[in-house]
Amino acid sequence: MARPEKGDPGFLLDMLLAAEDAIGFVAGMDEAAFRASALHQAAVLRCVSVIGEAANRVSKEFRSGTSQVPWKAVIGMRHKLVHDYAEVRLDVVWRVVSVELPALAAALRPLVPPEPR
Repeated sequence: MARPEKGDPGFLLDMLLAAEDAIGFVAGMDEAAFRASALHQAAVLRCVSVIGEAANRVSKEFRSGTSQVPWKAVIGMRHKLVHDYAEVRLDVVWRVVSVELPALAAALRPLVPPEPR
């Protein structure tokens, strides 16, 4: 998928791609395997941070019109990871990547403009 140049469409695509990457990184894993792999944890944490940063850059006007995306929670998770990194709970991260990101990706897909042909 080509990234739109700027603005909300580009940030939405960044969110979707990062969510899909994180989901893919843990495909076939269970929570115990995730907890045992610093590599997978780092990859997922990076994706979740990107999702939150991109969400924060989506215009307030767009966010206010799209209640199917939990904007506050998505942005808040990024802040938690970046500012309270020592307090991050892996059980919460696992729930995010295994439950919440698939739902987020499903909500984002219809919001991302189709690729130009």
